[in-house]
Amino acid sequence: MFVFWSFALLLIDAAKGEEICYERVGCYTDDIPWSGTPERPIKRLPWSPERINTRFLLYTKNNPNNFQEITAVEPETIDYSNFNASKITRFITHGFVDQGEENWLSDMCKRMFEVEDVNCICIDWKKGSRCPYTQAANNIRVVGAEVGYFINTLEARYGYSPSMVHFIGHSLGAHAAAEMGNRVPGIGRITALDPAQPYFQGTPPIVRLDKNDAAFVDVIHTDSAPTIPYLGFGMSQAVGHLDFYPNGGEYMPGCKKNIISQIVDIDGIWEGTRDFVACNHLRSYKYYSDSILYPDGFLGYPCAGHNLFETGTCFPCPQGGCPKMGHYADEFKNKISSGFQKLYLNTGEAKVFARWRYKISVTLSGKSSVRGYINIALYGTGGNTRQYQIFQGKLKPDETYSNLTDVELDVGTVTMVKFLWNNNMINPTLPKLGAAKVAVQDGENGNVFNLCGSGTVREDVLQTLTPC
Repeated sequence: MFVFWSFALLLIDAAKGEEICYERVGCYTDDIPWSGTPERPIKRLPWSPERINTRFLLYTKNNPNNFQEITAVEPETIDYSNFNASKITRFITHGFVDQGEENWLSDMCKRMFEVEDVNCICIDWKKGSRCPYTQAANNIRVVGAEVGYFINTLEARYGYSPSMVHFIGHSLGAHAAAEMGNRVPGIGRITALDPAQPYFQGTPPIVRLDKNDAAFVDVIHTDSAPTIPYLGFGMSQAVGHLDFYPNGGEYMPGCKKNIISQIVDIDGIWEGTRDFVACNHLRSYKYYSDSILYPDGFLGYPCAGHNLFETGTCFPCPQGGCPKMGHYADEFKNKISSGFQKLYLNTGEAKVFARWRYKISVTLSGKSSVRGYINIALYGTGGNTRQYQIFQGKLKPDETYSNLTDVELDVGTVTMVKFLWNNNMINPTLPKLGAAKVAVQDGENGNVFNLCGSGTVREDVLQTLTPC
């Protein structure tokens, strides 16, 4: 009997898991829910702070090109730096196998400096990210604790309010916010850039990012197809106050190029190769970076699903407006109702990724029906677009053809459109068609611009329409 109970106690003790404690950042366990679940089957404890070596690299308008390394362990480094306790602090955190000195982080800071004066701190934890994924997924617990300790030091030393903190995390880095938020109440904002899916999707909020980790949490999902079998790296689960799913959230336009074109398009062989392997996953921080300079080019339309967004059911923006995906998402924080809100939008294939959505309706004039396609280019106070195909198929006079079109600039007030049609085949009767009327509705405000034309034209001949 003694042997039986001794064995039983050993099993219970083993089931409890192990615990490890580190000075300054506290204790960690590999017990449930951190492991031993279908979502997290492999037991891992986070490495020590010394081994992970979380670094804080400060950029400001006074030093936009060269960082100042600061640390809460030696707070005098903060005193002697360009850190300004009266300004917002935006932390930017990388993910798996990445590092804080990659160009995309510092470039994001530089873009911020074009529109605002902030403390921009890039967090480097490459020694803890370049290891087996299951280990890195646990190391972020220490990274989040280090950020929490840093913020607590700012509060104690300068009276700095956590409400002035904005934490931006990519991939695994997004989930470091869970530990930070648990340790520091009152964080102002967390932005998750395609938060990592494996070992986090479907787990309790204590393990992963959750909307309760800050006063406002916004999420951009760009690689949310299931990891098995589609190798999606990002979560599909809505976990923020606002969850944006650009292009449906799974496959991003421009990500099907071959590896040679990726390397040519992007500076550096490492950047190009990485972009080929994880293109969808990396799009999230590229969209965010573009959103800093093009705030109105990333409107998220509230919709029950991507299929409804594509059919136009959720167009135009509702009366309260559409949130802006990316840097300015917090402008919408006071309009959020309870629960999760999913938002959809489309982007371009390459930078600049911003797009503006219009509904374009063309009413044809002519005498006979033909098969072909219709192209429209928009001209307005904000500039003019390239030609976009509105319809392809049988073209009938007096019929109206409509299409939702995402264009490369904000046209502003539409002052003119140009219409072109093509027959797709040689037609000896030389038919003519025209655009009797074109209605252009912008997605942001719902404004409708009506333009009228006269007469008909042969294929491949431009027709100009002006306001009716």
